[in-house]
Amino acid sequence: MNPAIRNILAVITGIFVGGAVNMGIIMISGSIIPLPEGVDNTTMEGLQESIHLFKPINFLMPFLAHALGTIVGALVAGYMAVTKKKAFAMAIGVFFLIGGISNVFLIPAPVWFNVVDLALAYVPMAWIAGRITS
Repeated sequence: MNPAIRNILAVITGIFVGGAVNMGIIMISGSIIPLPEGVDNTTMEGLQESIHLFKPINFLMPFLAHALGTIVGALVAGYMAVTKKKAFAMAIGVFFLIGGISNVFLIPAPVWFNVVDLALAYVPMAWIAGRITS
């Protein structure tokens, strides 16, 4: 297979797999750490209206979803890429970082969570994956 095509497929697959891991963790998070009474997280509007009810522990699973989704996606991209494995792993981190930044504007989470999430869940996880795969 042409290396350029394989590298493009590596990024697409990394985004897809990382997104699936992220969503899977988010979907099971309520059964691991129950949401506060009255929280409706089935819609963006419901989440925006009830995020003030969250306690710090309720932010653990979203952080893990973001971090694990990023590292798994970056590992997939890094292992699949033919050349510049670390760069393709980092590209996944930047892609998910852009998603995290958009969440800062969409979901009114506490500032401490936004800072921790943006600083630790995306680029550092992609960097680790890049180190592993290169």
